[in-house]
Amino acid sequence: MKGFQRTSSLLQGQIRKSAETRGFAVTRMLTHWAEIVGEETAKIARPVDVKYGRGSFGATLTLLTTGAQAPMLEMQKEQIRTRVNQVYGHAAISAIRITQTARSGFSEGKIDFTQAPKTTPTPDPQKAAVAKSFAAPVQNADLRAALEALGANVLSRKQK
Repeated sequence: MKGFQRTSSLLQGQIRKSAETRGFAVTRMLTHWAEIVGEETAKIARPVDVKYGRGSFGATLTLLTTGAQAPMLEMQKEQIRTRVNQVYGHAAISAIRITQTARSGFSEGKIDFTQAPKTTPTPDPQKAAVAKSFAAPVQNADLRAALEALGANVLSRKQK
């Protein structure tokens, strides 16, 4: 193959192999979960596993959610099953199982359903002044501002 390739095409084989060990034959269900089930459902649930039973005509999809959201998700099972089967292109999922956990998820996965907004801490004025004095000799204004911000962040970092 000549020319450039998308990163996703380079990693597709490895991602597919990893997903298939968890039962996900179609990795798009993992990567586009919010588009498949909708933003509201994606905020409260994540797909965890797909199990195929012996001799049965469909798999069981396991969803991870918090205990408080489980009853709401229980009522949406049929809609979720329909949407997931549309991704597969046939009735691949015959049942949905809901697993409940704490807000931070299992100890091995640490799934957090809500993403907190990033906050930038305000640097200590004394440390910011020290960083400004170190960056003062720099002629370029943009570079000087970047060095001041970097210095303030480094100086205000908590020591281990």
